[in-house]
Amino acid sequence: MRIDDDLQRNLTRWRRHLHQNPELSFEEHETSAFVCEKLAEMGVSFVAGVGKTGVVATLSRGSGPSVGLRADMDALPIHETTNLPYASRREGVMHACGHDGHTTSLLGAALLLKADPSWAGTIHLVFQPAEEKIGGSLSMINDGLFSRFPMDRVFAFHNWPGLEAGTVMVHSGPVMASATRIDITLHGHAAHAAMPHLSRDPIVAAGHLLIALQTVVSRNMDPFKSAVVSIGMMQAGHVINQIAQSATLGGTLRAHDEHVRDQLEEGVRRIVEGVAQTYGVEAECRLTRGSTVTVNSADGTRIAVDACHMAGIPVRDDLDPSMAGEDFSWFLKNKPGALVWIGNGPVSPGRELHSSSYDFNDEILPASCTWLASVAKASLRDQAPVKGSER
Repeated sequence: MRIDDDLQRNLTRWRRHLHQNPELSFEEHETSAFVCEKLAEMGVSFVAGVGKTGVVATLSRGSGPSVGLRADMDALPIHETTNLPYASRREGVMHACGHDGHTTSLLGAALLLKADPSWAGTIHLVFQPAEEKIGGSLSMINDGLFSRFPMDRVFAFHNWPGLEAGTVMVHSGPVMASATRIDITLHGHAAHAAMPHLSRDPIVAAGHLLIALQTVVSRNMDPFKSAVVSIGMMQAGHVINQIAQSATLGGTLRAHDEHVRDQLEEGVRRIVEGVAQTYGVEAECRLTRGSTVTVNSADGTRIAVDACHMAGIPVRDDLDPSMAGEDFSWFLKNKPGALVWIGNGPVSPGRELHSSSYDFNDEILPASCTWLASVAKASLRDQAPVKGSER
C-alpha cells in the first residue's frame, strides 16, 4: 500500500480534526477515542487506558521479533493565532508542537503495515499521552507497557521546522537534552519604598541571583560540554511604593550528559544559598527532574538510516542535537531504538515549535507515515542481537 491522493486527503482530514480539538496532557480523552475509532475501522486490535489516556495497538503476523512505534498526542496551553480554517476550537489550547501530525502519522503507518504482507513479527503502536507535561512515558511504563506489550526496540520521530520537508535527520548518540525545572522563592521583609533600611529586599536579591545563575554554565562547566540554564519567569510585588515580601523565579536547566546535569543542579543550589545569605533573605530552591537525555542506540541509529534507504526518503546526519527535552527519553532508557527528526519545511520568525502560529505541514505525512512503517519492518528484519540501549 502506498500513500495515494485519497489516503493523503484522509490523513490530512484526520490531522486537521485533531488540530481543531486539542487536549492538554492527561486530558486526551477525545483524542484517544478518535485514535480508537480509527483503529477499529482498520480492524487493528488495541488496548485503551494505558498510562491513564494512552492507547497501544498491536499488529502481529506469525512468530518473530517485536518493535514499538510511538506517537505523542497532547497539546499545549497556548492561544492559537494562526487564523487557519481548522484552528483550535478550545480557547487557550493548541497543537503548537505538531503532535496532531505525529498521531496521524502513526495511524497512517498502521494502515500501511496492515496492508503490507512483507513483514513478520509483532508491531506495537504506542499513542502516548502527556509528553509536554513530562510524565506520560513513565505513566505508561509504570502501567506495564514493556511487560504487557514486549518490544525489542522502540522508535519515534518529531517534526522539525527549518529542516527540508520530508527529510529525515538521524543522530548518533544524544538527540535531545535532559530537563530539570527550577522553582526559587526568595522570602524577604516588606517595607515602605521610602524606608528601604527597614526591609530585606527580595527583588534586589532576585536581580543579583538572575545574573549569578548565568555563571553556572560560563564559569563552572567544561566548555566542551553542552549545558543551558535559563530563567523564564520572575514575579515580585504588587504595588510601586512597597518593597515586596517575596520574589519568585522559574526556569529550566538542560544538558546532554547526566553528570553535567548533576553539576548544574549543585551549582544552582550553591548560588541560590550564597545570594540569599549575602542579601539577608531566605530561599527555597526546588529542582524537579523531567526528561532524561534522549540517546539513540547504535543499532537504533543504523536501523533508522536503513529505513530511509528502504523507503527512498532523504536522510541527513549533520545537524547538532537539540537542547530541548523529549519524554521519549524514558522509552530509550528502557529499550534500544532511536528518535529522528522529520523536516517540516522552512520556518519564519514566530512560527517555530511552541509558537502560537505553528502548524504541522500536511505535505510531510507521506514521508512520516512511510518512515514509521519502514523502520518497523527494518527492525523486524534486522538479525543483529538486541543488546540494550548501549549508553
